[in-house]
Amino acid sequence: MLSIENLSLQRGGQWLLDDCSVTIQPGQRVALVGGNGTGKSSLFQMILGELSAEQGHIRLPGGSRLAHMAQEVAGSDRSARDFVLDGHTELRRLEDELARAEASGDDNELVRVHGELDNIRAWDAPREAEALLRGLAFGDEDMDRPVSDFSGGWRIRLNLAQALMVPSDLLLLDEPTNHLDIEACYWLEGWLKQYQGTLLFISHDRDFMDRVATHVVHFEHRKLYYYTGNYHSFERQRAERLARQQSEYEKQQKRVAEIQGFIDRFRAQANKAKQAQSRIKALERMETIAPAHVDSQFEFRFPEADKVSNPLLTVRDGAVGYDGEPLLSNIHLNLMPGSRVGLLGVNGAGKSTLIAMLRGATPLLSGERVTGEHFRPGYFAQHQLDELDVDASPFLHLRRLTPGASDQVIRNFLGGFGFRGDDAMASIRNCSGGEKARLALAIIAWQKPNVLFLDEPTNHLDLEMRQALTMALQSFEGAMVLVSHDRHLLRNTVDTFWRVADGTVTEFDGDLDEYERWLSEPRRKEAAAPAQDAKAVSGDGGQDQQGRQSRKKAGAERRQKVAPYRKEAKRHEQALERINAEKAEVEEALGDTSLYEEARKDELKKLLARQAELEQKEESLEEAWLEANEAIEAIEAGDD
Repeated sequence: MLSIENLSLQRGGQWLLDDCSVTIQPGQRVALVGGNGTGKSSLFQMILGELSAEQGHIRLPGGSRLAHMAQEVAGSDRSARDFVLDGHTELRRLEDELARAEASGDDNELVRVHGELDNIRAWDAPREAEALLRGLAFGDEDMDRPVSDFSGGWRIRLNLAQALMVPSDLLLLDEPTNHLDIEACYWLEGWLKQYQGTLLFISHDRDFMDRVATHVVHFEHRKLYYYTGNYHSFERQRAERLARQQSEYEKQQKRVAEIQGFIDRFRAQANKAKQAQSRIKALERMETIAPAHVDSQFEFRFPEADKVSNPLLTVRDGAVGYDGEPLLSNIHLNLMPGSRVGLLGVNGAGKSTLIAMLRGATPLLSGERVTGEHFRPGYFAQHQLDELDVDASPFLHLRRLTPGASDQVIRNFLGGFGFRGDDAMASIRNCSGGEKARLALAIIAWQKPNVLFLDEPTNHLDLEMRQALTMALQSFEGAMVLVSHDRHLLRNTVDTFWRVADGTVTEFDGDLDEYERWLSEPRRKEAAAPAQDAKAVSGDGGQDQQGRQSRKKAGAERRQKVAPYRKEAKRHEQALERINAEKAEVEEALGDTSLYEEARKDELKKLLARQAELEQKEESLEEAWLEANEAIEAIEAGDD
């Protein structure tokens, strides 16, 4: 049991936690959630004994074994396997004792050490370490590579593998899915659900928390709120709590107004002065219930591009790679206005290389890449954060791009990304990774691209900003190619998936749930299918089998013909949903009677113009949706 008792913590002159108490039971898997800078990582430091609180205690049962995931690792000559095994400190201690006993010829000591090694199943440890590495997408050829050979992201995976290798009663993981691809996320979820100890983890990945967490601790207004259930359950429970809190606050404010009115009316009257004084004291004693601030501080959109081409981009028989060696070949694809593509595939398969080629940063080794006249890409990747001018402010970054823009327009735009007041004008030198990521996204949106290439845009972003990005991408009317391990973002913004694997790019005909099932089933079915077909044809009743095969082939061809139209119809449906939602917002705004006053004439004109624009888009989308469905019906009727 982990007990947090009356804990208060101050960092940099600001209180992060104030008199907080929470009890976490053995075996619970607890997600720590809250905005950046609310104290989640600091709580980990206190549990590990690296940081002291101003008040209170954190208590663990005696003899509890802790494991945690380090955020950095220096390069070394240790092999990946040995680095992971180093996390098992008891194993390493016993190995040292065994070596000393063998050197001294102490048979009694040898018997004792061998007994302890048997107790901890030491002989299975190398196999377990390799299984952890394979689960995190390291290949067999990586097992003996030195740590210094791996890039920063892969070293983080090594840290994670080492933490999982440690025998522990309490496991602390800070953003474990950062730098993982979707395949590794699925594997990690399965591993953690089998973990027998208590798990505390910090994450901004909704799907990961939904699948792993049994409880949630929310850091909010210097307090810790404890919820039972996964992240989805937490959102529902918190919404209910905030609704009750808001109702109580409104009732209280009504009562405050009544008391204050009494005081104001009768304070000067001698016969009522005593009653007024008693009400003043009551007002002072009344505990103020804070209003429920449920609105995110982030709200932005990607403005529409001025012009667009159709198609935006075409690649024919393309090959891309480095030093003349192709990494991906036989690439055939079209990127149309409104295309919303998610890239699937393990890290190292070539997703980032593909994006570099699509946006024009990496030339084709062979084949043809053709862009439309008005192809205007916007690109986000983690390395761009290092390319920002740390001595410049967010305001100056946008001013350099558009010298003629007014100060207020720039300030208003930056406000949607959380840069308000002095924050918009201050140097970004001391900004966090999340703040720099927000600025990089703001720079992209400011330039009005008609196609977005986003490579892991949610790393460093907290939940509120991820939600704002999801909403912005949903309303973006241009094309998009997205690489992300954030499945919530993919589910809510992507229509089509391209699978990058086996040296090429193919369309994956399914959603993320189907992709997970596909990953969990070895490709034995694909390998077995030809053999089964051959056996069926050669056996008795061969003509019937051939007939079934012919019908199966015809069905496959029909599905292949219909698939593009189904996807087109689905895309139009999702666009209609977004337009209907915005129309409802506009119509609600038009219901404000004060909008029709002379002073708000310009605002009224803009809303009416937007309403007309949305209605026109709705009409054209409905026509396109009908055409797609008519095409589906024609194909299916023709085959019948």
